[in-house]
Amino acid sequence: MIIAGAIGINYGLNGDNLPAPPAVVGLYERCHIPSVRLFEPRPEVLQALRGKPLQVILGTRNEDIQSLATTLDAANSWVAANIVPYRSDVNFTYITVGNEAIPGAMSQYIAQAIANMYTALADAAITYIKVSTVVPGSSLSISYPPSAGAFTHEAAAVISSIAPILLNHGASLMLNVYPYFAYASDTNSMSLDYALLRPGAPLVGDQNLVYDNIFDAMVDAFYAALEKISEPGLTVVISESGWPTAGNEPITSPENARTYNRNLLNHVQEGRGTPRRPGQPLDVYFFAMFNEDLKQAGIEQHWGFFYPNMQPVYPFWQCS
Repeated sequence: MIIAGAIGINYGLNGDNLPAPPAVVGLYERCHIPSVRLFEPRPEVLQALRGKPLQVILGTRNEDIQSLATTLDAANSWVAANIVPYRSDVNFTYITVGNEAIPGAMSQYIAQAIANMYTALADAAITYIKVSTVVPGSSLSISYPPSAGAFTHEAAAVISSIAPILLNHGASLMLNVYPYFAYASDTNSMSLDYALLRPGAPLVGDQNLVYDNIFDAMVDAFYAALEKISEPGLTVVISESGWPTAGNEPITSPENARTYNRNLLNHVQEGRGTPRRPGQPLDVYFFAMFNEDLKQAGIEQHWGFFYPNMQPVYPFWQCS
């Protein structure tokens, strides 16, 4: 039986002209987007999610990781402030301790922060929320070919300490996977079709596996890296993926963004997994809901499915 992966969209707030949270939550509902990822707790957003069916991933701020690791009181306070008041009517699925904090100064604290967060949840009699962290592509020292995938020395040590905690709780490691950046940095040796997951792209062999898109190759490089640190059983969730609509033309365009996201959505819904993990459903959170004007000028301001006025940047979601 084919099991499709779940989908959601990242809801960032780095804009000075974004709609009010109740309007945003309404847009998720009207467009039949079942899940939302939040980068940090915002009471006005959590309030808007009350009584809604949306599944919610809630992040901690990177600057809070050290304190969450250092004292259980900090984790208890975080859960008491950001989870307990909403537990009865907000559908939390995950807490992510840090976003792309591996590698980095905070990475040494992540395993203990995750452990403390689980203890704090248990102390609040909350057993259904999982805790993880979000890892960037830069955590790999080798990403090509996929079978050679390996973590940096720092990332390998940190993820080795995190993996047993995640496995013990049935949680997945979260990965940010961006074929756009892989293609934009190497247009001479990669076809655009391969980057956009277009059917019929040239096939690329790796040992006994064959790849028809770079997304699968990038995810499988992470799986290979997990195997090299003796954690082949750890599953992954794609916490971010997308394609910008402007800022680096002609690679960036509404048409390329629509093509990439449509093909990725189809890939997730087909439930075929990747060549290294065939049939393993992948949950994917697209990046991002809105164009955000307080981000760095250039491509960073142009990842949204919607403008701040809630009009689509390009036709994609079937909104009622």
